[in-house]
Amino acid sequence: MIRVVLAQPRGFCAGVERAIEIVERALKKYGPPIYVRHEIVHNRHVVEDLRTRGAVFVDELDEIPPGAMTVFSAHGVAKRVEEMAAERGLPVIDATCPLVAKVHNEGRRYARQNREIVLIGHAGHAEVEGTIGQVPAKVHLVQTVEDVPALQVADPDKLAYITQTTLSVDDTRGIIAALKERFPTIVGPDVRDICYATQNRQSAVRDLAGQVDMILVVGSRNSSNSNRLREIGEELGKPAYLIDDAEALRPEWFVGVESVGLTAGASAPELLVRGVIDGLRRFDEVEISTMAGVAEDVQFRLPLQLVDA
Repeated sequence: MIRVVLAQPRGFCAGVERAIEIVERALKKYGPPIYVRHEIVHNRHVVEDLRTRGAVFVDELDEIPPGAMTVFSAHGVAKRVEEMAAERGLPVIDATCPLVAKVHNEGRRYARQNREIVLIGHAGHAEVEGTIGQVPAKVHLVQTVEDVPALQVADPDKLAYITQTTLSVDDTRGIIAALKERFPTIVGPDVRDICYATQNRQSAVRDLAGQVDMILVVGSRNSSNSNRLREIGEELGKPAYLIDDAEALRPEWFVGVESVGLTAGASAPELLVRGVIDGLRRFDEVEISTMAGVAEDVQFRLPLQLVDA
């Protein structure tokens, strides 16, 4: 018997649900194809499903035919991308997560105060590239506490920090402390501005790790928040695996394992979680319970052009 404990919360957050619904409604209202710049969210199954329905995912705007309906992904885009779309006359629907847009607004506010910006985030991540491109100021990217001593700034008293939304309070606490120690006058947003979904899912995994022998995280390799969930399980001394779906399960993982904690990144659908449970039944009988946790009821409004779609 394998005892499976489901994390609460897990899976889709409000920003991801909104982004997927935007593409679905755009397909319904305007008909396929709908062009999406970059993956709408970082999940292979979600992207493939939307592709079968007529969404076309591209890396750059010049791959989109003139006049074709265009969607910007949940991660946000640089200001230059917005300008290029306007120059090409592309009709655009912006699926940027409202919490990412909030970070953009904070960055622009600090820029108007003539501050240089420290962005805490992962180099190369779509959200980070979009945020840097939205802030009209010098932006320094910091990934670890070790990066802080190397920062070269024009005026230590004119600094602000912002953070990638898929990092939690726990992820950023040490870096923010190091920044404040080196630059005592640095300003930044309240910790309540951190993405609620990231924090909740990480807190749930921390609770889960105390109840089970192993942790499985359903999510894609290029999903920052999914990778972090797996890392947290490992940091807490539990074998932890990031899997796309049930096909990735390996019988040798479960030798001597009596209990499994199961969660999913913010861009992974519940359907995949249910598929993993079915996959576990290939190895043994399964007993399922759901841990107590935060019930999320956040909802974000759709763009006006899709409200009636």
